[in-house]
Amino acid sequence: MYTRILLKLSGEQLQGKYDGGFDAQRAAWIAGEIKKAVTAGSEVVVMVGGGNYARGAQLAGGGVRRVTADNVGMLATVMNALALADVFNESGLAARALTNIKADQVADQFTHRRALSHLEKGRVVIVAGGIGRPYLTTDTAAVSLALEMDCDVILKATKVDGVYDKDPAKFDDAQRYETLSLQQAVEQPDIKVMDKAAIALAADHSQSIIVLKLLEEDNIARAIAGEQVGTTISA
Repeated sequence: MYTRILLKLSGEQLQGKYDGGFDAQRAAWIAGEIKKAVTAGSEVVVMVGGGNYARGAQLAGGGVRRVTADNVGMLATVMNALALADVFNESGLAARALTNIKADQVADQFTHRRALSHLEKGRVVIVAGGIGRPYLTTDTAAVSLALEMDCDVILKATKVDGVYDKDPAKFDDAQRYETLSLQQAVEQPDIKVMDKAAIALAADHSQSIIVLKLLEEDNIARAIAGEQVGTTISA
């Protein structure tokens, strides 16, 4: 069983049944899945994306500078973290939102000590603001955070049930990997479950990643318990 895990949630997953924005029902369902892991004794850190509101890479251009666009994207993750923390707490899952960008009026600043204190009190720590700097994705921020917080594994929650040798939505003969090495994930161009900078950082520090389907009941709890779920990418 994994003692401390980092769960990477995309903004797209938080929009649920809507074309954009935040779906509180989807968030409550996620809270229920995380609660199973916490009840089993695991500490959970969540790195949240912001694509349901704004993606920096898509905003850039037409007069919007890339640095500005990435800053807007980081603000989008703060909105998600605030809403997610409220829903988690309302669902009986103690949670706190921390941010890597300065937003004192709405959220506490992330510090290593503060995050550890919340985890020790049994709370889920939701981290917003990515890594706090432009040109770096929330995937890279998730790996960095997992390393900083000594997480045993990163759970990358996706729409599919693991990593395939080609796009399963386009190819009926796509084969799912049960395991991959971090080096394979870096070197193979068809593997796009996380950006290459994130996987390379994980490879440098032998940080294991499990890619699994979010909307599969008990997937998070089963993965934390050590069952084979999705695709495990490790050293």
